[in-house]
Amino acid sequence: MKPKKQITGLAPYNPGKPIEEVKREFNLTRVIKLASNENPFGPSPKVKQAIAEACHNLAQYPDGAAFELRRALAEFYQVHPDQLLFGNGSDEIVQIICRTFLTPDSNAVMAEPTFPRYKANVIIEGAQAVEVPLQNGVHNLEAMAEAVNQQTRLVWICNPNNPTGTYVNEEALTSFLRRVPQDVLVVVDEAYYEYVTADDYPDTVAMLKQYPNIIILRTFSKIYGLAALRIGYAIARQEVIDLLNRVREPFNTSRVAQQAALAALSDQDYVAHCYEQNKQGKEYYYRHFESLNLACYPTEANFIMVDLGRPAHPVFEAMLRQGVIVRSGKMLGMPTCLRITIGSQEQNETIIQLLTHMVQNVS
Repeated sequence: MKPKKQITGLAPYNPGKPIEEVKREFNLTRVIKLASNENPFGPSPKVKQAIAEACHNLAQYPDGAAFELRRALAEFYQVHPDQLLFGNGSDEIVQIICRTFLTPDSNAVMAEPTFPRYKANVIIEGAQAVEVPLQNGVHNLEAMAEAVNQQTRLVWICNPNNPTGTYVNEEALTSFLRRVPQDVLVVVDEAYYEYVTADDYPDTVAMLKQYPNIIILRTFSKIYGLAALRIGYAIARQEVIDLLNRVREPFNTSRVAQQAALAALSDQDYVAHCYEQNKQGKEYYYRHFESLNLACYPTEANFIMVDLGRPAHPVFEAMLRQGVIVRSGKMLGMPTCLRITIGSQEQNETIIQLLTHMVQNVS
């Protein structure tokens, strides 16, 4: 068999070790996973009831248009239902966007490091990935604007950025959009939108009226706690969504996922609770990292990137043996760092206890 030539040099996505594998490998009965930016509190109680009810109709194909969820989300954001597209996680929407707009003679501009699926999907389509290094952990929008040329079809802005947790504010994004030609699509990936505390975070939905080349990505995988069900969505102008829908597979989100997302959306009190717990958690980390003389990026997400000032992978491995899974910066292009999902208070305390010991004793 002979694959596309660009596939041969493409490494498979490495999600890190699952809980079950860590238990087997190290003979553990309890493992804390704070590596994949999942909601440590899980979904709203309303979701479980919705899932149980959806299971009565598993023999039927789902509604490919996700009519009920589309209507509810359109009302929630005050947009037209035809401005929404749903995907098997926002990962699939990244794939759909690349498949729709990229050709081998085109390119896409993105930060480095950022969410790796942008680059992977650009390469799969045979296009060029133009990477612009972060500046102090933040998107360098000035340099990204300069990198846009006649071959550019897409710009990816992960906001807050994964893996650093940093964000682009409204003034910076607006200034960038003014410089980018309107035939270049700017994809603003806001997977962690609901965790943001910054007052000057962009209102991208409102920006759509002035900038028709924006595509906004959001998801039910993070604060809504539905990562296992894989349902994300895009918000854009109707003409953009129409093009993406031509590429989308007919039944790409399941009936169970749609009903779970509908229930999750209806419980904004639960979302507010998770937001507050995350806010307290990151303040807890800030205090303790300062006491340990460890630098970290201020985060607007549900994870925090801490710089140990030395290769972090040995600390990652030592924590793994203790039954705590975090994300090694070695896998993220930041080898002196660990990315830690903000967990429950008990989980956060466990992390700090381990780090306090390991930064002093693990070489």
